[in-house]
Amino acid sequence: MNLSTIHHVAIIVSDYQKSREFYVDKLGFEVIRENYRAEREDYKLDLKLGTAELEIFGVANAPKRPSYPEACGLRHLAFKV
Repeated sequence: MNLSTIHHVAIIVSDYQKSREFYVDKLGFEVIRENYRAEREDYKLDLKLGTAELEIFGVANAPKRPSYPEACGLRHLAFKV
């Protein structure tokens, strides 16, 4: 199997509106879909910039992630300006 590109990255945020303003108004991402999911009590925002897509999940009481740079999981997301 040959990988051609990364399709999307999903990010969980605690302040949905602030995150939406940052990615859309400041960085220029285009909104593909935006939903409030009542059964999960969260927001889901699908964004696109060029061929890159982000999924933003706004979860009001999401547990905090420990700040250990060497821990498993996503360490950072970098944008080229």
